[in-house]
Amino acid sequence: MNTRLSALLISATFLLTACASAPQLPLPVAPQAFAAPANNYGVVLAKMPVVDTQFPGASCLLCLAAASVANSDLTKYTKTLPADDLAGLNKQVAEVLKKRGAKVTMIDQLDLSALPDSGKGVNFAYKDFSSLKAKYNIDKLVVVNFRTVGIERTYAAYIPNGDPKATIVGESYIVNLNDNSLEWFQRITAMKASDGKWDEPPKFPGLTNAYYQVIELAKDSVLTPLAQ
Repeated sequence: MNTRLSALLISATFLLTACASAPQLPLPVAPQAFAAPANNYGVVLAKMPVVDTQFPGASCLLCLAAASVANSDLTKYTKTLPADDLAGLNKQVAEVLKKRGAKVTMIDQLDLSALPDSGKGVNFAYKDFSSLKAKYNIDKLVVVNFRTVGIERTYAAYIPNGDPKATIVGESYIVNLNDNSLEWFQRITAMKASDGKWDEPPKFPGLTNAYYQVIELAKDSVLTPLAQ
């Protein structure tokens, strides 16, 4: 319960921050993204979130508590789902970049919250990645950041709006480390409901299949634009 209350507060803070700045729109891969000689790339996967359930719309504390209790079996199972395929996506990104002629340096999982804000607005990375340029001798950085991984069920206060869906949300982007500008920005939004009945505890096979399918959808949304 404490984890869910904390998540609610964090979400509220994020929304307030977002209201103060324009949202970043998708950007295609820039023509200069792989132009020599500035073709030394770092690849980083941001710190992975815990695989969990989310109940957007259960916006009051009592609503969230009720949703948590009603979906306790689903939450317990969701926490057992692996995310290894997502955690290895950075290696697949590196292979795609190498095929495009880039020299690639792998960077360990990075806690984005530990970086300072750039304060530069739209078409610039929200975080300041410039310190990584000298540290890793790179010109550009591919960042893959998953914000939500697991199962989502929307609510209207206490009442569910529909069946749960396997959900992966995040973003991936290329940062030019000379000025923190974006040379690509792609939102990751992969969602899928069970093809059949979803409420089959304890293993929830329909939602489990949907979960593995959205993992592949999320990976494709990152790899395909970089490969083209």
